[in-house]
Amino acid sequence: MQGFLDRLMAQGYFAGVPAEVVYAIGMVGFGLVVVLGFILTVAGVTTFVERRVWARIQSRVGPNRVGPQGILQWLADGIKLVMKEDVVPHDADPRLFRLAPYVVTMGFVATFVVIPFTGQLVIADMNVGILYLTAVTALVVVGILMAGWGSNNKWSLIGGIRSAAQIVSYEIPAGLSIFPVVLLTGTLSMQGTIQAQGWAPYHWFVFNSPFTFAAFFILFISILAEGNRTPFDLPEAETELVAGFVTEYSGVRYLMFFLVEWGNLYVIGALMTTLYLGGWQIPPVTSNAVVQNVLQFLTFFLKSYFWVLVAMWIRATLPRVRVDQLMTTCWKYLVPIAFLNLIGQAVWIVLFPDGSRLAQALMTLLGFGIIGYFFYRVVFHLRRARPQMQFSPLS
Repeated sequence: MQGFLDRLMAQGYFAGVPAEVVYAIGMVGFGLVVVLGFILTVAGVTTFVERRVWARIQSRVGPNRVGPQGILQWLADGIKLVMKEDVVPHDADPRLFRLAPYVVTMGFVATFVVIPFTGQLVIADMNVGILYLTAVTALVVVGILMAGWGSNNKWSLIGGIRSAAQIVSYEIPAGLSIFPVVLLTGTLSMQGTIQAQGWAPYHWFVFNSPFTFAAFFILFISILAEGNRTPFDLPEAETELVAGFVTEYSGVRYLMFFLVEWGNLYVIGALMTTLYLGGWQIPPVTSNAVVQNVLQFLTFFLKSYFWVLVAMWIRATLPRVRVDQLMTTCWKYLVPIAFLNLIGQAVWIVLFPDGSRLAQALMTLLGFGIIGYFFYRVVFHLRRARPQMQFSPLS
């Protein structure tokens, strides 16, 4: 973003205006566009996509009435919730109860400050971007705890405590799985991490060594748990806690919690794409800056949204784990493995300062072999389950 504004000022735009003011106005303006034009749309459409994915997996149709193929169902649901009465329970703490959804939303929206959509489109390319992203997400924990405590409801309180314990626990293996990339790049900048990779898969950090390959999966599991996604959705387990920390909420405040949940799926995909999958890197197909940025944006979006679809698939497939299984998985397995993995990556860098071409080739073949076998099994089961499939049945 700063480079784009620098070019505009070099061409004579904003003459007489201090550069700091131009940067501030540009970042605020771009931030509003991202929040209002991108985050809300992506989070809303994701609700529709997720319901249709679940329906297909469960041999149902899903929403298909509002708009073409039901694509406007998310908009109808949003308008309905906005128009509903905002009820505050009589015995709740009114200040905490009202403030909690805004704290959760603020922690979610703040993550987009450092997400690099293209080589130039990023609100702020901080030199501590990765550290900033992991820090601001802690606001979500604070907001959920406020919602659980402020509701004065035992189910909400249990859900809030579960969420706090879960997020604090899984931040450890997530952080330990980010460090191997930091060791490789020597920077905490999100843009710097992407620039250290290439557009070809064998240049991605996920295939750099056996340790980054393992860290990739540990990180994905950990941030799924931090996002309260199935099979780790214990803070809002409907069969146990009614709706968890959102039990007493209604109207627009109820909507804000689910805006964060579905929008957070894209943040998960964007983090995985930035750290391990080459980010917005594309082949050198054009020198036109506008076309290049459009291609980079599409590349980054498709890579990120692929992991959104994977999270949806997992939610419709796996059962919810118990609380003791959740904590055992973290402290007895993921934390020790992630710690040993970090040490292994440090030793690997000492042994192979410039990387190992053989290891990169083998990890790339292994990764694409796993993907190929996975989709082979998917096609096999689809053919067995539904010999005659329809794209959009009406009944």
